[in-house]
Order: sequence, then structure tokens, then C-alpha cells
Amino acid sequence: MKIVETENLTRIFGSGEAQVNALQDVSLHVDTGEFVAVMGPSGCGKSTLLHMIGGLDRPTAGVVKIEGQDLNSLDDDSLSDLRREHIGFIFQFFNLIPTLSALDNTALPLVLGGTKPEDAHAKAAEWLDKLEVSDRSTHRPEELSGGQRQRVAIARSLVTDPALILADEPTGNLDSKSAQEFATLLREIVDRWGRSILLVTHDPRISSFADRVIHLKDGRISEQIDNHKHDQKTTAVEEQHA
Repeated sequence: MKIVETENLTRIFGSGEAQVNALQDVSLHVDTGEFVAVMGPSGCGKSTLLHMIGGLDRPTAGVVKIEGQDLNSLDDDSLSDLRREHIGFIFQFFNLIPTLSALDNTALPLVLGGTKPEDAHAKAAEWLDKLEVSDRSTHRPEELSGGQRQRVAIARSLVTDPALILADEPTGNLDSKSAQEFATLLREIVDRWGRSILLVTHDPRISSFADRVIHLKDGRISEQIDNHKHDQKTTAVEEQHA
């Protein structure tokens, strides 16, 4: 099943001489239990693509479907509900709230969605335990190591049991060892818990953990690399659609 599907996705900012074509006719998919990385130089449209798929911005043209649901057909409230219930987000700087404990940070998406606090905290505690940071549940972010913060951020992204995790340059501010550990955790989310991940990254060491790597250039898909069993096979986009 396709968790994510985009068809001719286009995003244009500005107009006239100031017009910027951030995305142009991008068609891609992410299957159930698949880990896909998106790579490319700065300004190629990676983050714009993630924002479109996450329902954080509307496309100029084209379609985004999450589990078959066309996001264009949803009003803002319905889009917020879909985002909260079906998509987990991991941000570059994790965006943990400094005044909240690890447990409260993890439970927050459930609480915001109307879950009773005691039920939200119970579910959050389960994920902190699965990610081996339950002993730090009462600590605030400043009292956690970088690795512990990233585990809390992952727990928060999983607490609503989303089918899809979107990760925007989550290793951009980590050292090599921490980035490697983070990528290993993402791989585990796919292999152990069956989630789908779409990751934006500039780091080829991190993208090597993905099943497929999609390269963007000037807002378009330039190539895809199949990483199955680390036996990489490059397929030109033109050949794929021939």
C-alpha cells in the first residue's frame, strides 16, 4: 500500500521576475514499511516537498495523497486532524519544549488531540520505554544528552501511532557518532514497528540506511537509487517512466 503518493506536485513562490519554481512536477510514492530519503543541494526543494506532504503548505498544482486521502480535498481543520493522527514529525533541532519533562514532551501530541492526560502519559511512557529512555522521563530537555533528546523526539513522533514519519534534516546539528545512532534508530522504526519514513537529508551516510534515495535538482527528481540490501542500483528517472 502507498502511504504517500504525489502526482505532478508543483510549488511556485512569487510572480513575474521574482517567481521561484521550488517544485516542478514531482511524482513519487512511499510504501508501507518503506524508508525513503530525499537528497539534493540547498534550494533544490527538499524542505518544500516535505512541507507539502506534511500538509504544512498547499501546492500550487498537483496532488498529495496520504493513505489514499487527497489533501487538496480537506479544509484546514480536517487537514490538522489528519496531520495529528497519521503523521509524525521529527525536526532538525527536535523542538522539545524546554519547560516540559521528557514524558510531557512525548505525550503532548496526544494531549493536544484531546486524549485524557493520564492516558496520554501512559502511552508516552510506553514509547520512552521502547526507546530506552524511560529512566529520564522526569527530566527536562536541558538535563538530557543529545542522544537522549533525539530518542525523546522520536518517541513523540510515534506516540500517536502514525503510519508516516517525516524527518527534516534531523541529523544536521549532530556529530557523526550521534547521527549514525539516529539513523540506526530510524531504520529500527521501519524494521521493528513497520512505520514508513520520508527523510530529508544532505548526508549520504544517513541516506545509506534508506531503502530508496530520491535526488532532487532544481525542484525536479533527477534520479533514484535503490539501496536494497545495500546493493545500490541507480535508475534514471527517464528510464523509470519509459
